[in-house]
Amino acid sequence: MLFCPKCSSLLKTKQVNNKPVSYCSCGYSSQVKKETSFKEKVKEEKKIEIVEEGDSLHPLTDQDCPKCGHKKAFYWLAQTRAGDEPETKFYKCEECKHTWRDYS
Repeated sequence: MLFCPKCSSLLKTKQVNNKPVSYCSCGYSSQVKKETSFKEKVKEEKKIEIVEEGDSLHPLTDQDCPKCGHKKAFYWLAQTRAGDEPETKFYKCEECKHTWRDYS
């Protein structure tokens, strides 16, 4: 890395008349010496695999479905509000797959 001798900012490079030139926003510029090389290394992003969760991964509880009246539902908790608020409980009917939430 090269730094500006005037303001100590990081110098950028650009091509002027097919020659590399270092420049700064303060107005300083100079021709890049031949032994100076610039390399940019880009890190490869990690790929995220999305796995759909089946209903069997959630516990089953006694809860009346508001849509079909079935007596069993899967449930899970999620923090949907601020950290000092309680978690939201989600239910999914075992029979009709209707999903609803309980804030209590």
